[in-house]
Amino acid sequence: MSAVDEVIVREYFEQNGFLVRQVRKYAVQARRKTSDEEIDLLVYNPGFVRSERKPDFFLFTSELRYVHRAMLAVKGWHSGRFNPATLRSSPDLFRFLEENVKREANRLLSVDIDEPGTGDDLLRILVAPGLPTQEPFRSQSVALLKERGVDGIISFRTMLQELVNRVEVNLNYRKSEPLQVIRLLKNYDLIKDPQLDLFAGSEGRKRSNP
Repeated sequence: MSAVDEVIVREYFEQNGFLVRQVRKYAVQARRKTSDEEIDLLVYNPGFVRSERKPDFFLFTSELRYVHRAMLAVKGWHSGRFNPATLRSSPDLFRFLEENVKREANRLLSVDIDEPGTGDDLLRILVAPGLPTQEPFRSQSVALLKERGVDGIISFRTMLQELVNRVEVNLNYRKSEPLQVIRLLKNYDLIKDPQLDLFAGSEGRKRSNP
């Protein structure tokens, strides 16, 4: 996991009201990780309100309200998508799902017994480039992830779109390098808000269909 990947995830969750904890500042090499080293980030939602349902497996911003506490495994394989073959041939990907890792995450992210939620509401979320779009590979990937114990998946595309939406050109984000870079790119018309692209496409269709 690169530092850039982690910063994107941190910014996304902080922008949506979460508290984010980074368990370690170093990269593990030449040995197997310990339980706490399998955890990339821990997130906590201080505005969580108990609900009748859990968040959907595919996590979009609208689903974050249903997340109380979560352990994140960040996999920034941006050169391609996950697929069933990739998942089956990558045992290291699932080490964050081991029970001793979950126990360590619960210890690090413990809450008061009177707080909303339950004692076992810690979610294990995979942050990844995305899943296959074609069937049956998409369904097979989802089934495999759920079978191994993944509670949800969120894509970098979802997070980046949300950050682009939130950044305003007339604000100076000097306390956040990623947000400041997005602001500069928007200022010079190198990237646009997804909503603006949508409206532009709609206007184009209207002009072409009198």
